[in-house]
Amino acid sequence: MDIVIIGTGNTATILGRKLNAAGHRIIQIFGRDAKAASELAYELNTESTNYWSVVNRNAHVYLLAVSDIAIEEVAKELKLPYKVVVHTAGAVSKEILKESSNHYGVLYPLQSLKKESSYLPETPILIDASDNDTLMILEILGKSISDTISLANDAQRLKLHLAAVFCNNFVNHMYVLIEEYCQKEGLDFQLLLPLIQETAQRIQTIPPAKSQTGPAKRRDTATIEKHLALMESYPDLKSIYQLLTKSIQQHN
Repeated sequence: MDIVIIGTGNTATILGRKLNAAGHRIIQIFGRDAKAASELAYELNTESTNYWSVVNRNAHVYLLAVSDIAIEEVAKELKLPYKVVVHTAGAVSKEILKESSNHYGVLYPLQSLKKESSYLPETPILIDASDNDTLMILEILGKSISDTISLANDAQRLKLHLAAVFCNNFVNHMYVLIEEYCQKEGLDFQLLLPLIQETAQRIQTIPPAKSQTGPAKRRDTATIEKHLALMESYPDLKSIYQLLTKSIQQHN
């Protein structure tokens, strides 16, 4: 398929690479930042623009890979009747695109994407569309870049987006806090990487509830009190520790 990508960030870059590798033709990159658009276009061997008036009107699919808050603004600029216009957001309704085209939808990559990554991660694709013809096109497009395609309406996609925030964004923030703690305490954060990897690996075969270990699970009050004493100068970390300890114990 011939595709125009609107956006130059992480999602635009990774999906652009995946679509390119799958044999689709990226015929143009649009970006408000001309330099960023030019750089991504160079990587994907195509042209770029930062002017709406010269957006290529001959593509099969227009992929809006922009921030959630920018989708509405972009949709107002794109008037492409009979073209397929889709966004890539988990928490935004497909209906935001209904004024852009009569064929619109969502192609949401359920993955944390960073354009600096040296590899293309396995990425489940959630799709939804205004009509069956558009849905079929998105299914074909999705299957060309992922082994896992699932139909998800706005409500289902939003719930999965919430789950993803807990699984990825919040967990990564824990890494941020603990890396800072290790640096301040003169500890080597790298020593924790095998533990982090084992935790992620284990839940692929054992349900999370059965994988839970640690002092909260054991109700090891003595160890918990020692940990809390260590965090007197880390009040935010201490509050999170207490909240998660309570939650773990309530679930066991």
